[in-house]
Amino acid sequence: MANISLHPEGWKPAKGYANGVVAEGRTIYVGGQIGWTANQVFETDDFIEQMQQALRNIVDVVQEAGGEPKDIVRLTWFVTDKKEYLAKQSQVGKAYRDVMGYNFPAMTMVVVADLIEDQAKIEIEATAVLPA
Repeated sequence: MANISLHPEGWKPAKGYANGVVAEGRTIYVGGQIGWTANQVFETDDFIEQMQQALRNIVDVVQEAGGEPKDIVRLTWFVTDKKEYLAKQSQVGKAYRDVMGYNFPAMTMVVVADLIEDQAKIEIEATAVLPA
């Protein structure tokens, strides 16, 4: 069974995310990923580049289990600067699609005061469901 996005009748369209997803199979829980490389090195302080690296890290973990971006059913984003995120919305969308394609899982965005790694501007956790 493929993952199916849920859109209740009469609701305004969700843009860039799903309100809910139905999935069946093996579940992968990906811990929070930040914008550093596999060697735990930040190559940039740029929000968009850190976001892309965090998403690539998530995809790497999912691929390790035999999955791919389309198998990701939920993302929770933690950002330290709401204004920076909102100011870069068009860049966020393009950068997201460059890594994730047109898979738009259920998503939550949370603004936080800080992250454990001082240089991190974003942390993203994920849930993926692979076919049984």
